[in-house]
Amino acid sequence: MIDKSMFLQKKVAFHTLGCKLNFSETSTIARSLTEDGFTKVKFDEFADVYVINTCSVTEIADKKCRQAIKKTLKQNPNAFVVVTGCFAQLKPKAISEIPGVDLVLGSNEKFKITDYLGDLQKKASGEIHAGKITTNKEFFPSYSIGDRTRTFLKIQDGCDYYCSYCTIPLARGRSRNADIKTTVALAQKAADEGAQEIILTGVNIGDFGKSTNENFFDLLKELDKVEKIKRFRISSIEPNLLTEEIIEFVAKSEKIMPHFHIPLQSGSNKVLALMKRKYQRELFAERINTIKALMPHAFIGVDVIVGVRGETKDHFNDAHRFINNLDISQLHVFTYSERPNTKALTIDHNVPIEERKRRSQVLHELSDKKTRSFYQKFENTTARVLFEGSNNNGFMNGYTENYLKIRVPYHEDLKNSIKTVRLNSLIIDELVFDSEIVNN
Repeated sequence: MIDKSMFLQKKVAFHTLGCKLNFSETSTIARSLTEDGFTKVKFDEFADVYVINTCSVTEIADKKCRQAIKKTLKQNPNAFVVVTGCFAQLKPKAISEIPGVDLVLGSNEKFKITDYLGDLQKKASGEIHAGKITTNKEFFPSYSIGDRTRTFLKIQDGCDYYCSYCTIPLARGRSRNADIKTTVALAQKAADEGAQEIILTGVNIGDFGKSTNENFFDLLKELDKVEKIKRFRISSIEPNLLTEEIIEFVAKSEKIMPHFHIPLQSGSNKVLALMKRKYQRELFAERINTIKALMPHAFIGVDVIVGVRGETKDHFNDAHRFINNLDISQLHVFTYSERPNTKALTIDHNVPIEERKRRSQVLHELSDKKTRSFYQKFENTTARVLFEGSNNNGFMNGYTENYLKIRVPYHEDLKNSIKTVRLNSLIIDELVFDSEIVNN
């Protein structure tokens, strides 16, 4: 039995790498530790314990993890360093051997962090606790609150898709979730703590309900009834799981925002087949057309990966033409990096690093063009805006229902409030509207 009284004089800091799901989980871990007596401080401050929640989608994410570990030891060479998350699940031994790491926790073990802290004494090498995630059926609900105006609510974990380039199923396990009743109750709890907007997050949220014989559409209908929440946003959802009935429901809902994030990954059907994706580009185009027919003002962000093994120049050019013709708002472009134990490594054709970078630049330029064009459609219009809390050189930012970024002169009373504003001049280089409040 751990004597938690030893934690009362200790400071803990957190650093999160990767996706919105990680942010929701870090926030839950932080609440757990503060309830046990720790005092939470910022990551760039002196702390007795540093917790680094990692990502491992790309090689860059791995490097950022190592950089974060070095930073903690510069701030306090005697700090107790905990590394958890996807990278820790995939490569626990490698992380345990990094100088200064004391504890390595797998994807599920991080939610029981107090059980593994011990007496917080530095160790010669990192102690590993990482179970076999691929057979684990436990689900740990999470939500972020206080860190940001918007709350990230974890509704699902794991993935059953096993795309050829991806390690997420190896790091997160099979798709699983809490039931609708539990999920709605957690949203209500976040609302009671002041949340105005909730972003539904997970690894593959469209698969919600597989482990409870329910479905994502039914969850949306129940969340739409939560009175205190003004806004919901759907984070990344697979195009084959974004059904027409879901799109139609969003179009009619006053709470679910006209904002979609849909992974395409490639605009070439041949590359999609190499990736082992579960759709072809024609279905993706149908989903975009349906959204725009019902919600012309909707913001649509799209994930694309360039330079995967097997992607020839002809494939890329074909994909570029397809994407250019889509009525979308923004691209999230990822440059492929080889991940261990993935099927993509068996594909012979390997794209040179410089060519990967070139293709990435081409799509970034296309994204900039589309995003500017989308923003310009809304000059001199009014919109409902949820305001963030930070003071940025005398201004504060907020986001419209369709995720346009605006700014007004800073006023503390506006934080976490929703106001009607007029979108005046667009600062094109920063993609932000200079705006004014129309009414309260």
